[in-house]
Amino acid sequence: MGKTVVLYPGFGVGHLTPMVQLAKLFVHHGVAVTVALVEPQFEPASFSAVVARAAATNPSVTFHVLPPPPAPSQQDAAPRERFGYLRLMDAPLRDFLRSLPEVHALVLDMFCARSLDVAAELGIPAYFFFASCASFLAVFLNLPSVVANMDKSLAELGDSPLRLAVAPPTVKASDLPKVVLDSDEGTKAMLRMSEKIAESNGILINTFEPLEARAVRALRDGLCIPGGRPTPPVYCIGPLVTEGGDDKKHECLEWLDTQPDKSVTFLSFGSMGTFSKKQLQEIAVGLEKSGQRFLWVVRSPRGDEQSIGDPLPEPDLDALLPEGFLERTKGQGLVVKSWAPQVEVLGHRATGAFVTHCGWNSTLEGIMAGLPLLCWPLYAEQRLNKVFIVEEMKLGVALRGFDEEVVKAEEVEAKVKWVMESDGGRGLREQAAAEKSKAVQALSEGGSSYAAFVEFLNNL
Repeated sequence: MGKTVVLYPGFGVGHLTPMVQLAKLFVHHGVAVTVALVEPQFEPASFSAVVARAAATNPSVTFHVLPPPPAPSQQDAAPRERFGYLRLMDAPLRDFLRSLPEVHALVLDMFCARSLDVAAELGIPAYFFFASCASFLAVFLNLPSVVANMDKSLAELGDSPLRLAVAPPTVKASDLPKVVLDSDEGTKAMLRMSEKIAESNGILINTFEPLEARAVRALRDGLCIPGGRPTPPVYCIGPLVTEGGDDKKHECLEWLDTQPDKSVTFLSFGSMGTFSKKQLQEIAVGLEKSGQRFLWVVRSPRGDEQSIGDPLPEPDLDALLPEGFLERTKGQGLVVKSWAPQVEVLGHRATGAFVTHCGWNSTLEGIMAGLPLLCWPLYAEQRLNKVFIVEEMKLGVALRGFDEEVVKAEEVEAKVKWVMESDGGRGLREQAAAEKSKAVQALSEGGSSYAAFVEFLNNL
């Protein structure tokens, strides 16, 4: 009888999407897969649509939505808080795992780290799928020992260098995810998560070893976990990215078909990235003045009362962008409302550069398209990713002012012109093309990522 694994991605499309790609990899190697899903407390309808689409396009993968947890006692963390709610979901997860005839492994998202206890209770080997980069994992596992030896909080360090043995010297405390810096409780929750990951049977990482050789070496040499304890076995199995392709061709792809090769700068900031009206206007002015062709995905600004992840109305482009901008740039660029088929756009022959928020899924999609990256990090671990992309991978440059109130139009204009016209931009494009070749090689039979996944399966 073949092996069976359960994948547990926790919350969010950004975590479900790479986990679905992982499920497909298991199926390709003859392993039966069930993805156990947590229905979000808010906007379950949009969640259901995402799950329905994933199930329809992946008939060999079983998707199971866990029932809601029992009502919390007063001693439990508030169920509306992410970590507290996921802890409450341990009971439905435990019941579901018990109902299955046999489970050879439970693969957890990093935010589900506390569910390691469920696997231990049931005697199921537990692994983590780390959907961000190996460099961030090295920093993340190193944080507990760093914090233990500090006389200040991470928030108090601000823009001071963190001086981590496992990261570039320019990494600052302020580059860490906001949840780590916001409060002592946030810091403690993330440190507990780090310690739990270190207790697992192994870690699957959505990266390929040649891209992050220094970080992978640090993980394997035991430089990351306090006391020199070895890191659990690390398997670099990526890049796992969503394949493009839809039944209906999006209008922006038809527009790209009419543009010259490598001539268009694509601007897109993820499913949760938004800007103020002031910032949108600065971007618009910069793009227009650059004279370069562009394809820009614009989302409505998020209101003061709205949280990341809350649904946004369709943007009113005439109200948000400078007067006459759309008419003046009709021959130069195209603005798309809310969403574009990113993988298809990045892979199109006309796309020549990618302005990105540095989310790891988008970064890998840019690498697989062989594109230079203009880095504009917004939230989560994206500021750290920017450091690694620019300083270690040498695949991008940052827009100045991303960490201030607004990136000026002059900076947008200068960077877009630089990447499309200058010798430096051409050099970056050559580096990106070389990295794409390494990624393709890593995934091919006999490549490093293919071999790592086979090794993982043999060790189950």
